[in-house]
Amino acid sequence: MNDTRPAGEEARARTARGAAPATEAPGDDRMVDAYLDRLGVARPAEPDVAALRELHLRHLRTVPFENLSIHLGEEVVLDHPALLHKVVVRRRGGFCYELNGAFAWLLTALGYTVELLSARMHGPNGFGPPFDHLALRVTVPGDRLGPWLADVGAGNHCHLPLRLADRGEQSDPVGSVFRIVRAPDGDLDVVRDGEPSYRLEPRARTLSDFLPTCWYQCTSAHSHFTANPICSWVTDEGRISISGRTLVRTAGSTVSREPLADDEAVLAAYREHFGIVLDRVPAGPGRPTDAPG
Repeated sequence: MNDTRPAGEEARARTARGAAPATEAPGDDRMVDAYLDRLGVARPAEPDVAALRELHLRHLRTVPFENLSIHLGEEVVLDHPALLHKVVVRRRGGFCYELNGAFAWLLTALGYTVELLSARMHGPNGFGPPFDHLALRVTVPGDRLGPWLADVGAGNHCHLPLRLADRGEQSDPVGSVFRIVRAPDGDLDVVRDGEPSYRLEPRARTLSDFLPTCWYQCTSAHSHFTANPICSWVTDEGRISISGRTLVRTAGSTVSREPLADDEAVLAAYREHFGIVLDRVPAGPGRPTDAPG
């Protein structure tokens, strides 16, 4: 990456603040329309719950969760013009900071109130560090039942927004059951099928707050994002992914894996399944990138 300083002046200058005000990208109406076209949905008549649910699901089905920039030597820039250019203009995806950062901009432009939340992903060793994940708290105008948790930047999260104040079971279209449970210090645990997914902190954040951890995720040998290229999105049947040099299809409990024989097969799979056109294969373990540093 060209500039990996976690808190440098240049990086700070390009890092957007707050809940993605719609004035931060040029040609706002055109960009909103282009973003909605990317998702395959019409502009909502009003920012209501039904529209939020549709936008959330369509985002998961049309904008892939991917870390290809890390393995192509591309810089990951956390400001809204850069995020929108990547997701909308270049028709790429990203990981949590990018996808939820861009989605926050769109929702704000459409009239929702959006706040960025820090989350700690749960793994074999417990919860990770603060700012390990970025999720969204979305308030719908006139909705008296409280805000929603929206998250289009987790590889295997709920397909629809979750009620943050609801402590009961909330199901998604594929049958997974989610609960939001009180945790110490006012935090909230998001639990999927009885297993913790991540822990949310209720304090609203800015994109700049996530910059150091994003830098770590992009550069550290200990980050799982640097270990292997991944590209994945939700399908009608379940999920389709490219992990390294393997095409993975998931439908319920059935998983099929198809090795991709050579570089051309890998590039063709990105084009065919995700509409992503690359001029070289993303580097994987033992395969150094040929991109400029």
